[in-house]
Amino acid sequence: MAKTRTGVIGMTAAGAALTVLAVYGFPSAQGADTTAGPPRAEVRVDQVGFTPGETKQAYLMTSVAASSGAKASFRVLDAAGKEVLSGRPGASTGRWNTTYRAVHPLDLSRLTEPGDYRVEVSGPVTASSPRFRIAPAADLFGGLVRDGVRFFQAQRDGADVVPSVLSRKPSHLADRRATVYDTPAYGDDEKVLTEPLKPVAGPVDVSGGWSDAGDFLKFTHTASYSTAALLLAQRTSPLGGRELAAEARHGLDWLDRMWDDETLTLHVQVGLGKGDTEDGSGAVRSDHDVWRLPEADDTLRVEPGDPDYLIKHRPVFRAAPPGRPVSPNLAGRVAAAFALAAQLDATADPSRARAELDKAAHLYALADTAPKGPLVTAFPHGFYPESSWQDDMEFGAAELALAGRALGDGRTADWIRQAGHWAGQYLASDGLGTLGLGDVSALAHADLAALLEPGTPYTEVTRDALVADLGRQLDEGRSRAARDPFRAGAVTTDFDSVPHTFGLAATARLYHRVTGDPRYEAFATQQRNWALGANAWGSSFVIGAGTTFPHCPEHQAANLAGDLGGTGDILRGGVVNGPNEAGRLGDLNSFTSMRPCPADQENPYAAFDGRGSAFMDHVGAWQSVESADDFTATALLAFTLAVAPGGPA
Repeated sequence: MAKTRTGVIGMTAAGAALTVLAVYGFPSAQGADTTAGPPRAEVRVDQVGFTPGETKQAYLMTSVAASSGAKASFRVLDAAGKEVLSGRPGASTGRWNTTYRAVHPLDLSRLTEPGDYRVEVSGPVTASSPRFRIAPAADLFGGLVRDGVRFFQAQRDGADVVPSVLSRKPSHLADRRATVYDTPAYGDDEKVLTEPLKPVAGPVDVSGGWSDAGDFLKFTHTASYSTAALLLAQRTSPLGGRELAAEARHGLDWLDRMWDDETLTLHVQVGLGKGDTEDGSGAVRSDHDVWRLPEADDTLRVEPGDPDYLIKHRPVFRAAPPGRPVSPNLAGRVAAAFALAAQLDATADPSRARAELDKAAHLYALADTAPKGPLVTAFPHGFYPESSWQDDMEFGAAELALAGRALGDGRTADWIRQAGHWAGQYLASDGLGTLGLGDVSALAHADLAALLEPGTPYTEVTRDALVADLGRQLDEGRSRAARDPFRAGAVTTDFDSVPHTFGLAATARLYHRVTGDPRYEAFATQQRNWALGANAWGSSFVIGAGTTFPHCPEHQAANLAGDLGGTGDILRGGVVNGPNEAGRLGDLNSFTSMRPCPADQENPYAAFDGRGSAFMDHVGAWQSVESADDFTATALLAFTLAVAPGGPA
């Protein structure tokens, strides 16, 4: 279901009382001392693997003291069982929890021959790793890019679905003639609607696009970010092929429906995320009050005033009345998506490219650059709170300028100046972040830096300042990683730890491409390794990647139509939130229509919770295993950049 980036927004069951589940299985190892008995040890490694020339590290986590763990030895075996490398663990990087008292790095960098391998540890403790590969970048990451595209195919809404993915069927066809409503009114706590919805326009065709996450809401905020990321991946490398291009176009086509270039109206949301009661028993029920397959909504027989009327006949909300200024975060990033499409179409279809560029320019010109109150992202705002917007304006102007340059447009110099202005405003703001849904400055800086060549118009920011801010983002991650036993650069006690990790990896590749300086390459590899299994839980956080990954994503179509055992028809390619603050996992969502997952209701990952963070693979644990479009788009871009020039050898 739709996630929140601050606090907890739960869900209620259709036709049944909400069941609240406590954290289940054996207790977290963060508090109780469970070191009695035989020594415990685990080897954590990137389960996808490494390219031959990369720095390579695995981790030994052990219950024995650091001094004893350092006395162990390890060896690397190839697919035939032959030893190809041996060594001793490095000094402990720190204690993880009360059971695992030390974490030791295992240096595998001398391993360069392509093939399949595993690590064995012996001595005071014994353990072995999952299998991993050494392979060229295109071989290693090509499948991950294709899986990312497959995830977006699973997310498709409307008539143009892909039946081979999760047995998808056409859904929400009533979106072809949807009613536009005024901004919904929620109380300060954003839990329930406080006033009836007021229709203001329509009908409009907002069919198609992607469901945002495990629910079926559609947001321009997330769709524009995801579409832009897919278009950047397409521009960066041919690795994704026709399927990536088709999926990026699918996202852009929906944005084209959400933006009315004639009336200058930007629609921002399809569907209602919160009704008029918290438990779904009121007169207005929302998308989050029902657990079902998306096509089930089309079969509802409802009349206006029925509680489920807005589940079938989904409301549309707009950023502002026609022709009025639009929240600048949306104006910037949606314009960037149209402009990126114009860049890709400039040679093969210049007529379409010019139309895309004009749409981008019209929307960009509507940006409200003196916003008062919260930025418009979603309703309620707590689903996607955001305070940064200058980076979106820089992003939009930089992509407009690149498209303008490709098409010989006379407005190009002015767009470069505007990009420089907003880059300077971003650098002077209090909202500096790192790459993810809430901050696109890394994407903007990289493309603006490419425009700031000798002879370009004067701007308020220098190329050196842009490069320095890319470095600032990476240095923040490196500083956090230096304090984490598994070298995680993101905050593992907050939402979006996994997508922020992939954002750091992508930013490191962008830094290399912009500067030619590989100083952050090892850090990029380290972050990818963490997300793909070299973490305390020993799980890849990309579904289908590696040998251990989430089987129970909080995703309705995957739960009701997919395989729950990790094989067959799964939500392949979906990136989950990952670890979160342990206290947030105290309550799980439950619906009578959910298929139980895991079947035994156990939580084997609890033994590896530590330092205030926890991970759980349970269909109700939206806090850790909900897959989302923006999560997956960030990872897909990171994998593509890892294959492009400037990526690992």
